[in-house]
Amino acid sequence: MKLGIDVFIEGACTAVKGKKVGLLTNVTGVNHRLKTSIDLLHEHQDIDLVALYAPEHGIRGDAKEGASIESSTDPRTGLPVFSLYGESKRPSEAMLQSVDVIVFDLQDIGSRYYTFIYSMAYMMEACKKYGKEFIVLDRPNPIGGLKMEGNLVEEGCRSFVGLLPIPNRHGLTVGELAMLFKDEFGYDCSLTVIPMDGWRRDMYYDQTGLAWVPPSPNAPSLSMALLYPGTCLVEGTNLSEGRGTTKPFEYIGAPFIDGFALAAAFNGLKLSGICARPTSFVPTYQKYKDEQCHGVQLHITNRDHVNAFQSGLALIALIAKLYPSDFSFAQHANGRYMFDLLAGTKQLRALIYQGESSTFIQQSEEQLRTFEQLRKPYLIYDSPKGAHV
Repeated sequence: MKLGIDVFIEGACTAVKGKKVGLLTNVTGVNHRLKTSIDLLHEHQDIDLVALYAPEHGIRGDAKEGASIESSTDPRTGLPVFSLYGESKRPSEAMLQSVDVIVFDLQDIGSRYYTFIYSMAYMMEACKKYGKEFIVLDRPNPIGGLKMEGNLVEEGCRSFVGLLPIPNRHGLTVGELAMLFKDEFGYDCSLTVIPMDGWRRDMYYDQTGLAWVPPSPNAPSLSMALLYPGTCLVEGTNLSEGRGTTKPFEYIGAPFIDGFALAAAFNGLKLSGICARPTSFVPTYQKYKDEQCHGVQLHITNRDHVNAFQSGLALIALIAKLYPSDFSFAQHANGRYMFDLLAGTKQLRALIYQGESSTFIQQSEEQLRTFEQLRKPYLIYDSPKGAHV
C-alpha cells in the first residue's frame, strides 16, 4: 500500500516544480518507512518548501488538547512554522504570502470532533480567498470507510469540534472530505487530491501494514479511535474521559461512581461488539487530577458490529440515571454547553435527562441515510464486493 505522500514523492510532485510550497502537517505526516513529510519535501531537489503550518497539538504533536500554539521556527529545517491553533484558526494573508501552493498531510482518526479536518477546511477557504493551490496527500481512515454513526451537526451548534454537517463517524478519508467540503460546503479552492494506492474501504488501520503514529497525545491506539465517536461525548460532562491515564476514551469514570454496578448495568444492555469491565484510575491531569476515579474500561469484542456512538451515549445515559445528584453537563462561562457542540444538537442533552436518549439513535438514522447519498460522488476507494456503502 502506498500513502499519498509516497505517490507524491514518486512522481506527482512534478505539479509543484518551480512553485513555493507550504506544508500543513504534524508528526503523523510520514511515509510508509516513517520518514517525515517535512524532511521528504525539504530534501527533495524539485520541491521548494518555504513554510510549515501547524494544527492543534503543534507541528511535533507535543502540545496538549486546546492549548494555544505560537508561530515559531522549526529547529530542524529553519523554516517558519505558522500556527493554525493560536490567536486565530484561519490562515491570514500574511501567512500565505510566501507560498504558491499548500500541501496537506495529516492523519485524521475518522471522527468529526477531530480538529485537523477543520484546519483543512479553513486552509481551503484561505486558498480560495488568496489564490493559492491546495493539494491533499491522502491517508487511511483508521476506523474504515464503510460504517457511519451518529447525526449531522445543526446550524446552531457549529464549532471547531463540529464545524460542518457530517456524522460523528463519517467513514471518509481526508481526501474524500476535501472534495466534499469543496463541492457541498463552499470551500471552493483549486484542489488536487493525491490518492493512496492499495487502500480499501473495509480496511482498519492495523490491516494496512503501517505503523500507528499517535495523531495527538490522547490518541495512543486504534482501540481509542474506534471508541472515540461515542466516548468523546464524555468530554461535555463532569465525568473523566480518561485523559491523564494510559487509556484515554477507554476509561470512563468519576469519584462518585461504583464501577462494578456501572459495568453490570452497561453489560445488561447487551450492545453488540462491546463490553465493560469495572476499573479504577487516577488521572494525572485535567478532570479529577490526582483523585481516585471509579468506573469502567470499554472493551471492543467485535469491531465490525460495535456502534461506538450508541455505546458512548448509552453509558452517559446510564450514569445520568444511576447518579442523578452527581452527574452534570459542563457549562462554559458564556452559557454554552460543550456537550451540545460535541453532540451537534441541543436536543440530546434534554433527552438524556428524560431517560429517552435511545430515541435519538432512531431519529439520527434518517440523517445518516441523507449523508450516505451526499458522500457517494466523493468516494475514491473500492469496497469489498457486496459491502454496503
